[in-house]
Amino acid sequence: MALVLDTGVIYAALDDTDPRHPTCAGLIEESHEQLVIPAPVFVELDYWVGKFASAEVWLAFCEQVQIGAYAIYPLDLALLMAAAQLEARYADLQLGIVDASVVATCETLGEDKVATLDQRHFGVVKTSAGKSLRIVPEA
Repeated sequence: MALVLDTGVIYAALDDTDPRHPTCAGLIEESHEQLVIPAPVFVELDYWVGKFASAEVWLAFCEQVQIGAYAIYPLDLALLMAAAQLEARYADLQLGIVDASVVATCETLGEDKVATLDQRHFGVVKTSAGKSLRIVPEA
């Protein structure tokens, strides 16, 4: 089993000034599942860490990835197309490649939950089977 992580949860876990830090850091630290990060999440996370945290925080996180604390889920052609199809299906939401790749990764891995703070997108989007993903941490 895996826990697929969206940008907001990782960012909040990294930034100890974020009001959601204790919840998100606890979720990640206490998980007994493999922590999976879809590759596009790294680009968005780098942006937010660079804007609101520091290069040192980014480096420390990347060192954790390097030692295997997180698995990177690659953006291959199949994931790209699954994400693009989700973006087209939810065009009114302006879902974007990052969130769409997170949903597509959950679907590919057969996971029924996602670690996100983004209720706006993930509270609406359904898998190709028409099922909603369970969101953790709970709002």
